[in-house]
Amino acid sequence: MIALVVLPLVVITGAAVTVARSKSPSGAAVREVARLDKSGHFFLAVAAILLAVLLGGRLADRLGQPRVIGEICAGLAMGPTVLGRFAPDAKDWLFPAGSLPMLDGLAQIGLVFFMFGVGRELTGMSLRTVGPQVLMVSQASLLMPFAAGAAAAVPLVQDFSGPAGHPMAFVLFVGCALSVTALPVLARILADLRITRTRQGQLSLFAAALGDGVVWLVLTAILAVVHGSTLTGVLWNGLFAAALTVVFLGPLRRGLARWARSREAAGEGTEGDATVMLLLAGGVAATATLTTVVGVHQLIGALLAGLAWPTGNARMARVADRLSSMSKTVLLPFFFFGFGLSIDLGSLRFDRSSVLAMTTLLCLAVATKVCGPALGAVLTGMRARPALTLGVLLSARGLTELVILQIGYQAGVIDQRLLSILTIVALVTTILTRPLLRLIGPKGIEPMLRPREPEPDGVPGKGAPERSSLSL
Repeated sequence: MIALVVLPLVVITGAAVTVARSKSPSGAAVREVARLDKSGHFFLAVAAILLAVLLGGRLADRLGQPRVIGEICAGLAMGPTVLGRFAPDAKDWLFPAGSLPMLDGLAQIGLVFFMFGVGRELTGMSLRTVGPQVLMVSQASLLMPFAAGAAAAVPLVQDFSGPAGHPMAFVLFVGCALSVTALPVLARILADLRITRTRQGQLSLFAAALGDGVVWLVLTAILAVVHGSTLTGVLWNGLFAAALTVVFLGPLRRGLARWARSREAAGEGTEGDATVMLLLAGGVAATATLTTVVGVHQLIGALLAGLAWPTGNARMARVADRLSSMSKTVLLPFFFFGFGLSIDLGSLRFDRSSVLAMTTLLCLAVATKVCGPALGAVLTGMRARPALTLGVLLSARGLTELVILQIGYQAGVIDQRLLSILTIVALVTTILTRPLLRLIGPKGIEPMLRPREPEPDGVPGKGAPERSSLSL
């Protein structure tokens, strides 16, 4: 099956690269090899991106890393960091400027539907399993890295600020970047290691969810200030966002639940899933538009739509799962491409200021994100080694930080150099997660101290301890 994609792309790209190395500096020879119109270039780019992400994800699996690491690296390889450096004419031919807006549109759709899926994941969690520890751990996981990042950003303002030229926004943004945890990447790591229903798994999921929610709200306020909103305007946006949240989690969620029950009582077959899918996709897009109009980022609207979507209904869950699966598998890779095309890690000048900034931010990102939650857990009664496991789990930044970095760069808060530095920080901290967990070992995992609860369809109760694979 893969050969059906690989062979045509190898022939096309090989011909382009071969001719690109000829003496035609303008790349005209490449265009003579294969004349493609705008649509042709678009579909060629789609095929190349999806194939690269597939291969990158499989390679990451073999190396014991989350698939998202391979997908991120594949996205960077598609841009100027690798392809643009060794075959710039071929890159321009594969991804001409005319096809970029269409690819960016796919990326934005993927991000919005991805955040809808994150909202659905949050609705399925129960605080009863983790008790009072979650507040202490989530606060430590958020505040310590945020404070360290903000303090480290003060001497970087002059050299690394973006064209927006807003020092306060710059300092707060770096704090956001260091304090975030990639909830989807964390969930994937927990599932791969079979520790989702352990105490560390549940605490890390809750802490990541609460912390990232605050980070998104702070980021929304930063963007409002950068775009010229006054303090009064920011407060009004915050009040509107709070009111919108109450509406979505209250009357709208109850109304959707009643609507879902009515459709189920009507006895509609699977043919009704298409209607629900269209209504869901349109509703998520409309909610994202609503929050954008009032100055709140569109991803917050998609998150609220996920929180309001009915739970406990088989049809609604089935349709939402299909939408989330399609976005993560097919659409989200286009974000990696857009991110890779906008950043050139090879152009990073490793002068004294860049090396010092990268070293400082990387050390702070690891130390505060691991030690902060670990300290909070120890103060609430957890043993040292399990507490360290919790801190390591929360240090995975991955996709969520890349989304935030791209937003900050497009808003002019940070420049190209800091974008590259923080991208390296996000990749390194995510790559380190599994090796550090294996270094701590299986003694760092505590099962949930709850009796087994029966669940339908023979699924083990949530209290059943999982057999960890950390020792492998």
